[in-house]
Amino acid sequence: MMRALSLSALLFTLLATAGAARADCTAIADAASGAVLVEEGDCATRITPASTFKIPLALMGYDSGFLIDEHAPALPFKTGYADWNPEWRETTDPARWMEKSVVWYSQRITEHLGAERFAHYVAAFDYGNADVAGDPGEDNGLMRSWIGSSLKISPREQLAFLGRIVRRELPVDAHAYDMTSALTALAPLPNGWSLNGKTGAAFPRLADGSWDREHGYGWFVGWAAKDGRTVVFVRQVQTERKGEVSAGIAARAAFIEALPAMLDKL
Repeated sequence: MMRALSLSALLFTLLATAGAARADCTAIADAASGAVLVEEGDCATRITPASTFKIPLALMGYDSGFLIDEHAPALPFKTGYADWNPEWRETTDPARWMEKSVVWYSQRITEHLGAERFAHYVAAFDYGNADVAGDPGEDNGLMRSWIGSSLKISPREQLAFLGRIVRRELPVDAHAYDMTSALTALAPLPNGWSLNGKTGAAFPRLADGSWDREHGYGWFVGWAAKDGRTVVFVRQVQTERKGEVSAGIAARAAFIEALPAMLDKL
C-alpha cells in the first residue's frame, strides 16, 4: 500500500491554525472497480457527515425538482434561519449554497422533501447508518440530522458512496448527477487531474449534550479524473484543540497540496 509520507507533515503544518491533528483517515479508491488503493488511519469509525452531506442533498434536490440549475432557485435569507456564519445572511442559489456551505439552504431542500421522502432517499443511497431522526426527543431530523446528530457515516462508507455517484448507480436522474458534479467542481490539479470535492466540519457531542469545540471533525471528500480514469477520495481529521479555521478547510488545503504526488504514484 502506498504511503503518503508528505501528507502527514503538510496536515500538521496547515492544521496548526485549526488545532493539532488527532487520529484520522486517508482513503483513495478506483471509482470503476471500487478497489481501495490507499487506506491509512481509522477509516471505519462513523461520525457526522456535516457539510459533506451537501453532495447527497444536491442529488436529492435536483432529482426532486426543487433545485433547477446552478442559479435557481435563488432564495432570500430570512430572520430565524441558521446564521452563525455572516456570509449566509443573504440571498443564496445552489452554486453559492455549495461554495459557502449555507446550512439554511440545505434545510429548505429537506423541508421540500418532507420527512418520508428524505428518509427514503437516504436509505436508497445506503448512506452510513441512514438515521435521519435527529436529536432524541427534538423532532429535528429535517433540520439537523446530518450536523452532529443522528446521521453518521464512516470514511469507508463515504468512499463507497462516492464510487456509486461516479458510476451513476444511485436512484436519481442524469440531471441530478450532472448538476451535482457542476456544483462540486474545483480548480484542476497541477498534474492535469480534474477535481470535485466538498468539505465538512462539525463538533462531537459531550455527555451533557454540549458541543466539544476543542476536538472538531474535518472532512474533505470527492473524486478526481484524468485520461479516462477516476478515483474517489476521503480525508477525515479530528483536532486536538480549537483553532482559528475549521478543520475541514485546513484538511482540504493540505490534502489538495499532497494529492498530485499521491495520484502520480497510483
